[in-house]
Amino acid sequence: MHRLLYGVEARKGAIMLTGEIGCGKTLLSRTLIQHLAHDRFDLALIANPSFEVSDFLKEILYQLGVNQTGTKLDMVHALNERLLENLNKGKDTVLVVDEAQAITDLAIFEELRLLLNFQLNDRFLLTLILLGQPELRSRVEALKQLAQRIVIRYHLMPFNADEVGDYVDFRMQAAGASRAVFTAEAVVAIYEASSGIPRKVNTIADLALLIGFMERCRQVGPEVVKKAFVEAQ
Repeated sequence: MHRLLYGVEARKGAIMLTGEIGCGKTLLSRTLIQHLAHDRFDLALIANPSFEVSDFLKEILYQLGVNQTGTKLDMVHALNERLLENLNKGKDTVLVVDEAQAITDLAIFEELRLLLNFQLNDRFLLTLILLGQPELRSRVEALKQLAQRIVIRYHLMPFNADEVGDYVDFRMQAAGASRAVFTAEAVVAIYEASSGIPRKVNTIADLALLIGFMERCRQVGPEVVKKAFVEAQ
């Protein structure tokens, strides 16, 4: 989160965040958006980037509140005008592309690179944030001109065993638990079953609580977690 905020606030141009499915990329992007004040940032979020180039540009303009049709050149001019308008208003323009590994048309990556050409001598007029699964890294690295423009890059790793324990404790306390509901052995079982992927931790732990409730367990042990893991498959 600090890297994302720094990249946006310092107008670094391009940022890339990657991670396995379920590691929290989308959650991070939505949290980032909540941290960006609307009076200072004009933000476009592309949640599904599997468009052709013209539709991709049209979606960016739509997300920025610009109603523009016509040729690709018309849309590029409209985007440039919006960037300059935001500059004059003291606002920064941010483009977030989620699930960027789903981009199949290489022309869109080229278009994203060209969008970074909107800049003054001392600053970029657009900050680009690419979010995606690990294969996004190799796709971007194959496009040298785009890869060289990405100043900040970070790969989200799954939790280790200690982090799973801290995460489960935090979530239980946030829900109002006043005692340890999961035994230490259960937390280890959750880590092993989830491989440390937060989304899987959520699913397995939630099912384990339900099973533990139905079986009237005072604490959730590893056997209950194993049952939850089987049900989650």
